[in-house]
Order: sequence, then C-alpha cells, then structure tokens
Amino acid sequence: MRARTSASNRPAVLKFGGSTFRSHAAYQDLAAGLDTRIRAEGRPLVVVVSAMRGETEGLRERLHEVNPHPQDATAAGLLTTGDLVSAHLLATALHRAGRSATVLAGHQIGLTTNSSFLWARVTGTDPGPLRRALEQHEVVVVPGGQAADGQGRPTWLGKNSSDLSALAVAAAVRSDTCEIHSDVDGIYTSDPHLVTGARLLPHVSYNMAALMSLHGAKVLHRRAVQLALRHRIEIVLRYNRSPYTVGTRIGTGGDQMSAVIFNQRSSVLGYADDARADAAHHAFHQAGIETVRQTGGPWVAVVGGYVDVDTVQRAHGIEPGRYLGVPVAEVHGSKVTAHIAESGEDALHLAQRLHDRMDFPFAGHGPQSRLAGV
Repeated sequence: MRARTSASNRPAVLKFGGSTFRSHAAYQDLAAGLDTRIRAEGRPLVVVVSAMRGETEGLRERLHEVNPHPQDATAAGLLTTGDLVSAHLLATALHRAGRSATVLAGHQIGLTTNSSFLWARVTGTDPGPLRRALEQHEVVVVPGGQAADGQGRPTWLGKNSSDLSALAVAAAVRSDTCEIHSDVDGIYTSDPHLVTGARLLPHVSYNMAALMSLHGAKVLHRRAVQLALRHRIEIVLRYNRSPYTVGTRIGTGGDQMSAVIFNQRSSVLGYADDARADAAHHAFHQAGIETVRQTGGPWVAVVGGYVDVDTVQRAHGIEPGRYLGVPVAEVHGSKVTAHIAESGEDALHLAQRLHDRMDFPFAGHGPQSRLAGV
C-alpha cells in the first residue's frame, strides 16, 4: 500500500486527448512516458484520458442508425464507453510497464452532476474516492467526460469535456497545476491545423482563454477554464508526445493578444426577431449547450457540432432558427468582432484573410517543424 498523499508528494494531474491514441501501440508509448515521470518525480499521477480518435463519433453513428433520435440518457450511457475503454487500455499498458494503476469510472470518481445527461454540469465533488485510490496506486486513470447524477445514472459533460474532468480532478486533489496534452502544444492566434502563420501565445489569462473557447477555439473547454480560475489552478498546455513540450500557460496574467477563432462545426441560426433569438439562446443555455448571442441581428451562434439543435429548440417550444452559416470571431484584446461565412470552407478562407491582416508584435513563434501537421 502507498503512503498517504501529502503536500510534498501531491499527485500531478495530466490529461491526454483522443489524438494521443492513434493506435493501440500509443498506450504503451504513453505508459513508458508516465513510468519515466514517476521515476523522476517520485509522486503519484492522476491521468485523464479521452477515447481513441473517432471512437465517440463511431458510437454516435451506430446509435443513430438504431434510433435517429435517441433519449439523452441512452446516448450518455453509450458515448461515455469510448473513454472508459481508453482508460482501461492505458491501465493495462501501465501494468505491463510494472506500475500499479487503477481506473475510476464516472460513477466512482466522486463527481455529481445535474440530470442534463448529454451536457451535464458538475454540482458536487467528493474527493474521497480519488484520495483513497491514490493511497494504493501509483497511477489513477480517469475516463474523461464521465460523471453521475444524484441517482447514480451515467451523465456526460459534453463534447471535448475531458478538460473539465481534469480540472475537477485537480481541484479535488488540491493540485495547483493541471497539464493538458494534445496534438497542439498551446493556444495559437488561430487554428494551426488550418491557418497559415498561426502563432503560439506563451501566456494567456483565464479570461481570454475562456473567451476564445466560447467562440469556438478547440484547445480548451470553457467551463474547465472557469473552474481553473475559481480554484487558481494554472493550466499548462503541452504536446502529447515525447518530449511533451510546454507551449502555453494559462493563469492570472497574460499577454495582450489578437486572434481569429472559428470552428467549422459551429453554426449561426437566424430568428424572426430579437425576442425569439433571446429565447433560443436561453433554451440552449438551459440545456448546457454553448452559444453566443450575436449583436448584429437576431442571431445565435451554436458553438461546436454534435448538437441536435432542432430537437433542443422544439423541446423548449421554439420554432427552429434558419441556418445562416459558420461564425468567425475576430478578437483584439477583449473586443470581439463577429463575422458569418456561408460554409465551413468559406469560414476557413475568411479566417485566413483576417489573420493575414493582423499585426502580432507580442505573439510567440509559429508552429515548429515538428508540429507542421498540427
């Protein structure tokens, strides 16, 4: 049995997104990296993992083949299994590397949510299960995005919510940092996968990171940033392969910044008048879905994909809005200028043009050659 966790050997909290796991061999590679870290630091780890790339989308497609409009509780129960499989694969890779590891699933980890099954919000945290597991194991592996409501039923924290799980875990074990690993080593002035010349921002404030996430930046979950701010946990963004390069730190300070933000899965919906747009925005908020009430007209931007927007609106007695296009946000400090592109391809071209016109005297370097595909 491990010695009781104290301030001197407080666990490190790490999250690895789905892009980390491109093959089953990637679990062994990560286990080797975690073994090296334990040898170097001598403290336990809590590792939050996402499903393998494409796994959750595959489960969603299979579910919709059986029922095009499944109940939210059923969808939450199925979609979270991809992350659970990933957690067990990492645990067994750690066992092979000679490390003691266990998995705590959503109903075991001590996170309680409301009963909005697909976009649940955390209502309570019991640190006991995590702390007891850390007393007995070198690594506790947590499937991202999972929790349970007050009746013990599986809930999902939403798409890309492993970040939120990681910050909730960090708060529970009183860690002052949380490391988020992905195929992008930090926050850039635009999506470096798609926009030529995107530059790394080495230091970003909590508020700016949350603002960028709200408008569709894919690096972090907005509620994860809010949780980090509340508990004063520094978020360290790192590349998800050795040597796990640090790119951006998110905290109380931050550089003045400009950026162009877009997500080709986001959509702008138009309504007959402001009152109906306000009602739709409120309905999405009540359902836990991120939206931006745009000021240029009776428009609501639904951020990210994987939302059955018509079903949500009809469930709240709202006539579904008309699809107008893809939102593109131009950010200068705290000022945001909203644009609407007709399609995802148009959004990419618009983002590139807006980014090309920006001046970045304060920004960090562009993507390194190692990250050319990012």
